[in-house]
Amino acid sequence: MSVFPAILIGLAMGVVFGFAFEKARVFEPGMIVGQMQLRNFTMLKVFLTAVATGAVVLAALQGFGLIKLAPKATFYAADMLGGLVLGAGITLAGACPGTILAQIGAGYRDAWFTLAGGLAGAIAFSYAEPALTPLLFTGGPGRLTFMDLTGLPYPLLAAGFAVVLVGALVALEKWRPWRDDLGADVDGDFAAAPEAPVSARLKAAE
Repeated sequence: MSVFPAILIGLAMGVVFGFAFEKARVFEPGMIVGQMQLRNFTMLKVFLTAVATGAVVLAALQGFGLIKLAPKATFYAADMLGGLVLGAGITLAGACPGTILAQIGAGYRDAWFTLAGGLAGAIAFSYAEPALTPLLFTGGPGRLTFMDLTGLPYPLLAAGFAVVLVGALVALEKWRPWRDDLGADVDGDFAAAPEAPVSARLKAAE
């Protein structure tokens, strides 16, 4: 695939993902922290939907010969430590790399500091990488994919994976309906708002 079509496809996918971000409100710090504290599962639902959609889209693009998959190598130390550091940063900042620009666009001024911290961290890591490589980028199986383990083609694996994720999403939605997490008046229908506080109802009964 040439550069220009790749840019157009990336922009189109970014618009769709950004639209879903805004509608689901998962860019809001409260949503992100709530997910990390296992109080709100909207963020998990959106991300699992994105993973399932991305797997199917990648399978289609590969099937048409437009892309070539290039999985990265697996390194246990780097993956686990990096995940812990990233998770801690997301919880403390109330933002992740995919939501910072959305927060800036929505007017969250503290998101500028999160963006500056992320850029500073990336620069610091680039200087520290030579010293960290012997510690982090060893002790893994290298490039390891489900295609290597099963011998099945990627389109078949992607379709099966998407079906499993959809099943998980359905079960998650039945357990935690999205309206319960977002609130009854999320769509602006104030008539569907929760009941008044008990004290107010007792006062009205008097």
